[in-house]
Amino acid sequence: MTNLDEVRRSALPLAGPGDLTPLLERVGEARFVLIGEATHGTHEFYAWRAELTRRLITEKGFGFVAVEGDWPDCERVDRAVTTGADPYEALYSFERWPTFMWANEEVVAFCRRLRDWNAGRPPGERCGFHGLDVYSLWDSLRAIRRYAAAHLPERMGTVMEALYCFESYGHDPQQYGLATRLVPDTCEDEVVRLLSELGGDAFGVRQNAEVVAGAERYYRAMVRGGPDSWNIRDVHMADTLDRLAGHHQAKGVVWAHNTHVGDARATDMAAAGMTNLGQLVRERHREDAVLVGFGTHRGTVVAAGRWGDRHHVMRVPPARPASLEAFLHEALPGQDALFLVPPPGLRAGWYDEPMGHRAIGVVYHPERERWGNYVPTVVGRRYDAFLWLDETRAVHPLHGEPWGDVEPETYPTAM
Repeated sequence: MTNLDEVRRSALPLAGPGDLTPLLERVGEARFVLIGEATHGTHEFYAWRAELTRRLITEKGFGFVAVEGDWPDCERVDRAVTTGADPYEALYSFERWPTFMWANEEVVAFCRRLRDWNAGRPPGERCGFHGLDVYSLWDSLRAIRRYAAAHLPERMGTVMEALYCFESYGHDPQQYGLATRLVPDTCEDEVVRLLSELGGDAFGVRQNAEVVAGAERYYRAMVRGGPDSWNIRDVHMADTLDRLAGHHQAKGVVWAHNTHVGDARATDMAAAGMTNLGQLVRERHREDAVLVGFGTHRGTVVAAGRWGDRHHVMRVPPARPASLEAFLHEALPGQDALFLVPPPGLRAGWYDEPMGHRAIGVVYHPERERWGNYVPTVVGRRYDAFLWLDETRAVHPLHGEPWGDVEPETYPTAM
């Protein structure tokens, strides 16, 4: 049997929501399902991820969704979906570039369905929507200040010390990182005191303090280069996921890029000294974690040509030869498919063969496909399931990108 025949025999149909049933059976009683995306701007990735999540919530009892987004922004969405408000305004208010990752019609549709699901359930059983990421240093500091002013006036001194420390470097966290590279003074002590004093308070304010601490470490590491800033970010996301599971006392779904969801040990990331969220969740929770990846051969995507530029729809060219995407397209031209690892009742050697696997970030240059955008991957070790969508379309953003200086969300990796 050729490898192409193995692909055809191991491929399960993927045409409608009912075709996800084998994947739900694979999930079983797992506590965490991490669902990826090969780009941040593809309609089908968002739509299938939303449908899988809907079934996990309604059929498997999952109690929260945690996304590769900022905590304060996502808390506005959480309030909307758990109180009955329209989540459109909360999503439209996302301002940090690239807004199209979450301020898009696909996420609005999912969140409205989540709101409707929650409306029929008591408050303690409603499904939450939260951000895992580390970038919202200033928004989290301001949220802490507002909370302390209203509820913890005795701790305002500690809060303001941290705020004043960061303000002394301006409002650009990259400048903070650059400055601390040149001189030994940092805001680390102020952040440690902030964490210590807020550690026993309401979950949201504690999490904002964790974001400030993570961001302070991240921006100091970022200017040094190397894998440390990536690792700080993904460890923060894994820690946040664990805190959310404890807070909700529930199972959780994660939405993030394949580069965060797929196990780093099955790629060249491990050799570069990098870990990621998928690896950490597997190490911490073993059989309680299911990792789901996505891929496409060609189509369109929303992205930008440079960091901070306005997004637009770009053509995704056919995958380069010898890649995972080219291989699956050759085996299943024009077809979509679901793959489980290992395939039920079959042996499929192609799962264990290293191949380049396309990864498109918010910054994308289609003309550079020959040299970049591919991560060496053993797909059967990187994921527990893989959704293959042969041709895909761009996501539908709610609005254009703001101009001016913005705090980077996924700089410098764009993933």
